[in-house]
Amino acid sequence: MKIRLTTALLLAAMLMPAGMMAKKAPKSQKVTPKTTIAKTTPEWIENAVIYEANLRQGTPERNLKGLQKRLPYLRDLGVDIVWLMPIHPISEKNRKGTLGSYYAVQDYKAVNPEFGTMEDLKEFVRTAHAHGMKVILDEVCNHTGCDNAWVTEHPEYYAKDKDGKMYGPFDWTDTYKLNYKNPATGEAMADAMKFWITEADIDGYRCDVAGEVDTEFWEKTIPELNAIKPIFMLAEASKPELMTVFNADYAWPMKDLFNDIAASQGVNKYAQEHKQNRKRAAAIDIYELLEQQAKDYPAGSIHMNMVTNHDLNSWEGTEFERYGEGLGAFILLSYTLPGMPMLYTGQEVGFDHAFEFFEIDPVQPSYESNQLTSFYEMLNALKHNHSALNASGQLDTMQTYNTTSPDVLAFTRSDAQGDKVTVIVNLSAQDQQITFTDLAPNSDSMINYFTGAPAQLPSQLGAWQFQVWVNE
Repeated sequence: MKIRLTTALLLAAMLMPAGMMAKKAPKSQKVTPKTTIAKTTPEWIENAVIYEANLRQGTPERNLKGLQKRLPYLRDLGVDIVWLMPIHPISEKNRKGTLGSYYAVQDYKAVNPEFGTMEDLKEFVRTAHAHGMKVILDEVCNHTGCDNAWVTEHPEYYAKDKDGKMYGPFDWTDTYKLNYKNPATGEAMADAMKFWITEADIDGYRCDVAGEVDTEFWEKTIPELNAIKPIFMLAEASKPELMTVFNADYAWPMKDLFNDIAASQGVNKYAQEHKQNRKRAAAIDIYELLEQQAKDYPAGSIHMNMVTNHDLNSWEGTEFERYGEGLGAFILLSYTLPGMPMLYTGQEVGFDHAFEFFEIDPVQPSYESNQLTSFYEMLNALKHNHSALNASGQLDTMQTYNTTSPDVLAFTRSDAQGDKVTVIVNLSAQDQQITFTDLAPNSDSMINYFTGAPAQLPSQLGAWQFQVWVNE
């Protein structure tokens, strides 16, 4: 395992005095959902932290039993939802690499022997529940592996090209795309999704490339799943119409903006090395994005914020490559901006390595706690203990403040119960002298979350430094 000991710098950013700036975002008019479907939203998602578990690479055992041993650790870290990357058997036809992609499913109602047995999964879920955590499965509804039984038994389930042949979307040559214009396809997939809820008592799904699947399928199927038990549905998409039935989606636009800001500040080494032509961006562009999302999405929509995940880690650079010395500031925002935070395997210990995707990777996290682990533990506790940071809280519960710098954010999130969290962060590689142009955050009866000292308005914000204030 490699740990970048920039964690000392992260702690310095937490503890040192900071100053602030912000462009005040106007109260945005929420849109009315295009449909009248009433989605079920479990209360436990409001202050939840998601942990994406890479079964193949994340533990020495590389299976469910190995991850099950780590559940007490994840509970103590502050994880609420364990997201298992796909557990199904992987197709052999057109397989990529030796082990293939998790996302080329051979059988939707079986457990990959690489990871264990059906009973191993049931025991994993029971143990997670006993520790107060939920379990969601990664479900691939857009396509199957090339030797899935449906290919021969139900070829009518699949999309065909102009020559009448099955094909894989994008460059996913190990898969065939499904056709949801055929109602039978949706019925078969819904049956597979119901199976894991009734058979293994799972608590929901992360739905791969959900935006590529017909929205009508989700509108019909998700209420049927919730009729079995209230579940959490996470869409890998940024598509407003899906949020009439899904509980959360991916904050892909925010991820892109984070990367743009880091590149603009010269710390996105991955962008430099790969000669990415990223747009110029600054901290205040975050407010513009939040405002646009409030206009585009149904009221109360939840976006999952992240600094890494399995796709980013393996294909777009580790968080250390993309954020450099600014990593701590972007992590903080992934927890404190409206939305839901997530962690990926090894992220909590500063694992700086891009996992192999189709092979066994000999490099694994050691999970030895360090300063960065403590940082995540504090952020998880912040999320759990402050209802002002509830996932569905939007711009209408967020006060922003103007200063003379476009590189600094200052905002307060609050709720009807009187809870308040103020965040002050410099998203630049330079020190910032701060002068407020109108309102300033009120530090009365507030303390610095990381030091416990009374909150004070700072006059300067160092490079990538931040403060968080909470109620006394």
